[in-house]
Formats: sequence, structure tokens, C-alpha cells
Amino acid sequence: MEKLIIYQIFTRLFGNATITNIPHGSITENGCGKFNAFTPKVLKAIKQLGITHVWYTGILEHATQTNYTHAGIETDPSSMVKGKAGSPYAVKDYYDVDPDLAVNVEQRMQEFEALVARTHKADLQLLIDFVPNHVARHYHSDAKPANVNDFGANDRTDWHFYAQNNFYYCPNTSLEPQFEVHNYVEYPAKATGNDCFSPNPSITDWYETVKLNYGVDYTGGHHKHFDPTPDTWFKMRDILLFWAGKQIDGFRCDMAEMVPVEFWHWVIPQVKQAFPNIIFIAEVYNPALYRSYIFDGGFDYLYDKVGLYDQLRAVTCGTDSAAHISRSWQSVADIQPHMLNFLENHDEQRLASDFFAGDAQKGKAGMIVASCMNTNPVMIYAGQELGERGMDAEGFSGRDGRTTIFDYWHVDTLGRWYHQGKIGHALLTSEEQELQQFYSQLLNTCLHEKALSKGLFFDLMYANMEGGGLDPHRQYVFLRGYEKEAVLVIANFSEQARAMAINLPQHAFDYLQLAPNCQCEAVDLLTNETETICVSPDQPVETYVAPWGGKLLKFKH
Repeated sequence: MEKLIIYQIFTRLFGNATITNIPHGSITENGCGKFNAFTPKVLKAIKQLGITHVWYTGILEHATQTNYTHAGIETDPSSMVKGKAGSPYAVKDYYDVDPDLAVNVEQRMQEFEALVARTHKADLQLLIDFVPNHVARHYHSDAKPANVNDFGANDRTDWHFYAQNNFYYCPNTSLEPQFEVHNYVEYPAKATGNDCFSPNPSITDWYETVKLNYGVDYTGGHHKHFDPTPDTWFKMRDILLFWAGKQIDGFRCDMAEMVPVEFWHWVIPQVKQAFPNIIFIAEVYNPALYRSYIFDGGFDYLYDKVGLYDQLRAVTCGTDSAAHISRSWQSVADIQPHMLNFLENHDEQRLASDFFAGDAQKGKAGMIVASCMNTNPVMIYAGQELGERGMDAEGFSGRDGRTTIFDYWHVDTLGRWYHQGKIGHALLTSEEQELQQFYSQLLNTCLHEKALSKGLFFDLMYANMEGGGLDPHRQYVFLRGYEKEAVLVIANFSEQARAMAINLPQHAFDYLQLAPNCQCEAVDLLTNETETICVSPDQPVETYVAPWGGKLLKFKH
């Protein structure tokens, strides 16, 4: 299987040509990207970036303040919607797509199916979100199959917990949030999505969502009631099979750790039996659960957030040592092929934001490590390759270094690259063009160079902690090897250029079956420039590395 390189796209923001950008603006004022923005030309350009999979974020119909009653879609109570556009993780109808994304709302599913076909024709695979833990407060499916009951339709609402209920309840109590609500009544109150079992969620809770019941009695000692199989399990299995039947290639499962691993153990094999090539990616933040969700739950990949992401962010920001990257990968060494590496996604602050590195150039070293460290998948977030800063105050989202997931907005860098579908460099600055070329070169190299996509990994830091050949706090080095080829990967997290002398221990030669060669021609795969190096356990590799960057020195032996 080839190395997965995922391009996450927040679908409603991509291709939006309206540049008004009024904070808290409506869809009429600020515009919205559409499925048809992803033309064959656009998808070809994404493919050429070195991408294998596109994660279209925000596909499922979710709560919104935009009125679609003309299309037979119920309105949502504005007090229970975050932002004018709404959160894509407050799903309103598991069997429908977001009407915002369609040119013809009545034909929205057909437009999505056409997008699937175009994506596959471009030799790309596609992922969508599966949101299993919670639904929108005002959930109602108007697109469900005729034999499907809505969530909660048959619940016993006089019970706080009942294993066959779809929701948890606060019997005989109305929902009374700790903030003003104008247009919404809920009786009895349902538990809120972030495991808030009170009828009084706060403004910091996931108040726009309700928690789904998988048979775990959270307030009754966390006892599990899985026999007979809870109704929610069957409903969710059918939803997964519905979307897999649309020929998608995988699911990114939101907050998977908030759903019992027993459900995943039950459902993933059933989906894979019908669709053997489909993949499941879990958002899991508790390292103690990693192995369970892989080996018991059946997930193909997990976020490496509380680990490599946090470590690379700290090193990039100068608050931790590059030498500690070794400790990070060692903690998941046994499951490394299952870990998804990234430096940006919709939840995290942009690399170039004032809250992170402040400059996209400073993210290059970390991206080299995340991409080249092993055979596991790597992901970038649309706009990362252009240096998008995420420093707009869009509305509900605020100026927080993230690109909004709640508001209608035009993302400057993506808009200029998209250029109303023309695609190209015409409106990009020279720095943005250079950065995009760096990402393209790095990702394509990781995809096509066998030493990086399939090869063995050998960390060189233990042999370079002393002696002055490099600064172990600001540089990180490792080897990748496959058959007769090897790549020396060098990442420089310093603002200073550095002449380096890198020790290669005898163990590396034994492990990768390297033959010493003191006159070895090496090519830097990032620049295609050639240099002569000595590959020997008796003499260090001498080279020069630019600030905030690195090298991928490929040599044969």
C-alpha cells in the first residue's frame, strides 16, 4: 500500500470567490464554496501537490442559521447554532449533505455524488467525517430511508439512562443553559455532547449538541450494557454503510475515543466486509487508549497529536529540545505505522499564525520530520502550503489563529491560488510560490522515493548528542533505507544556518545494510543539488543546512 498523504479541505471555504468578509456575515453577504468548485483542473492541481487522499470536511448536513425551508429543510434555533454557518460537527441529518455546498439545493446529493466521481477520476481517494458521539440539538433527518427511525423517536424520556435509548435525559427538567436562549425549548433536557449530563450547560460546553447513548451508563458507575446490542449501534452501522455505498474511501471519525471501543470492534469489521478497502481514521487524544482503538477497535490510523504534533510544535517554538523528538516516536514505536502525522488541521492553530510560529517558513523543519519519519500517513490542511495565517476575526470563531469552522468566509491565500477556478501562481507572492513548491517537492518525494515511502527508519540522535557536530536541541537527524538506497534526513529548527558534521554509528550500517563509501555522491531531494559526502562509521557526514529548513540527502550503496 502506498504512503497516504492527506489534504484536508474545509469544503465550504474552498473556492469561495466572494471577498466581502463581513464578520458574522450571512451566506448572502460572504458567499460559500460549492461542490462544483472542485473541477478536474482543481483536483489535478491537488494531485500534483503529492496528495493521495482528500478529506472533504463538513459534508454532512449540520445545524445552521441559514434558512432552507424552501427546500423542505427545517430551520434550526439560532441560540443552538455556533456562528451563522454552524459547526459541521453538529450534524442535523446523517443521511444528507450540507445544502450550503450545492448550487441547486434540491440536487445536493447528486452534486456530491458527482464530486465523488470527479475525485476518483483525478486518481484521488476521498474521506468524509463520521461524527459518532453527538448530534445537533435540533436533529431531524428529512432524507433518511423510509425504514429508518430518527434518533430518539422511540426513547423512554422518563429514564436518565436506558440502554436502548439513543440519548441521555434529565427527566422532568427543562434545558436551562447558563446563557440566554431566545428560541429553543427542550423538555426533558438531553445530555450535552461533551459528556455534560446536567440540564445547565455553559457557554464553553458543546451546548449545540446532544450526547448519543451507546449503552454506557456514565452517571451510574460507567457500567456497560451491550447485550442486547444497543439501538444506537444499529443506527450508526447503517449510516456508515449508507455513505460507504456512495463510493467514499474512508471515514475520519470525530472524537472516536468518546464512543466505547466495543462499538468500533463490532461495526468496523461489518463495514469492511462489505467494503474491504475502506479506511477508518480515529481522532483519539488519550495515548493510553491508542492500542485499544487500533487492535480492539479496528482503526487503521490514529491522530498523533498528543505526541509528535505537540513535540514538533514545542521544538518549532523553541520551548523544547529537538532531541526529545526521539522520545516522542519511541512512545508509539510499536504502532508507528498506524499514526497519522500532521502540523495543521481545522482544530489547531495555523503554523504561520501569531499563536504558533508566526512565519510559515519556520514550519519547514517540522514538516520534513512529520513527512519523512516513517511509512505512516501524513496530512496537511488546505492553505498550509501557502502560508495561510488564520489571523482573521471571522465572527463566532474570533481572531484565534485558526481558520473558522463556524462562519462564512473567504480565505485569502486559498482564494488567490484558486483564482476563480483558474488555479495557479498569478496572484501569489514569491514567498507563497516558494513555500508551495517546497511542500510539493517534499510530499511528492515522500510518496515516490521508496526509502521514504517503504524504507526502514534509524534515529541518529543518540550518536550526535555530544561533540559539537550539530546542536541536538535545534537539529534532528535520521536515516531511511530501502534496498540499495538510503536517505539522510536533516531538519534544522534554528534561525541560523549550520555547518554540520553528522555521526553515523556502526549500528546504522548494520541495521540498514549500508556499505561505507568515503566518496559518495548524494542528491538533496528537496533541491536536486548534488554534493559529495563520506558515508562511514569512522568519519562524519559534513554538510551545510539553511535556517528553518533541511535536506534529504539520497545516496546509493
